[in-house]
Amino acid sequence: MRRAIYPGTFDPITNGHLDIIRRAHRMFDEIIIAVADSEAKKPMFSFTKRVEMVEAAIADLPNIKVIGFNNLLVNLSDELDANIIIRGLRAVSDFEYELQMGYANASLKKELETIYLMPSLEHAFVSSSVVRTILNFDGKVEHLVPASALELIKCER
Repeated sequence: MRRAIYPGTFDPITNGHLDIIRRAHRMFDEIIIAVADSEAKKPMFSFTKRVEMVEAAIADLPNIKVIGFNNLLVNLSDELDANIIIRGLRAVSDFEYELQMGYANASLKKELETIYLMPSLEHAFVSSSVVRTILNFDGKVEHLVPASALELIKCER
């Protein structure tokens, strides 16, 4: 079975994330979306709410699981018997960070491979931080987040 992990804080999940998930879904037998606790990043949404938003956004996709985690990604990959990590790249700045993280993970576990996917052009500018900024000013985010997640965002605010 080809199993991959797509980790992130998903604060909140965006249409860009969902684009990566849908495209990766065609490549792997199973995808585990791993929502990082990431309290150090001071997320806008609670850990539980972020997991709930991701679950709602992927409800129509088979063979995708959503879990929360609060440990090293390499340890999680051992627990899940998954040696492929999926990461999204929007810009050169993403590449520099993701390359560094990919190398760090590989230094801890040589069998761990990181696959980088670019979002579709229409989602290339979408990031959770852009969504959070717009939300802080009560702006419109309907075109940036999955409808199911938007409902949960509205309930939270």
